[in-house]
Amino acid sequence: MTKHSVTLRYGPYESCHTVSHTVDRLDGLQCVLKSEGHTVSLQESDERNIVELIVHEEVVFRCKIQDLDFGGDGKLDPLCTEALAAVENAY
Repeated sequence: MTKHSVTLRYGPYESCHTVSHTVDRLDGLQCVLKSEGHTVSLQESDERNIVELIVHEEVVFRCKIQDLDFGGDGKLDPLCTEALAAVENAY
């Protein structure tokens, strides 16, 4: 299985009545990707509420950041499973 360098691009979202680039909801996604041997780098975006996974300069997965589970290791989050599959199927 090929290990990829993944750019995790994320935008600001509202949390506790403040809009900012917060990575708390990205913890599980990062854990799932790293546990399979992929390298993850974070990149802030201006696009609100969006998370994109980029492999070889191509967006392979996209979702709303609020749909990801807060904290944890991502193993029980179906979006993390879907994101991992998208990364592993990337060329």
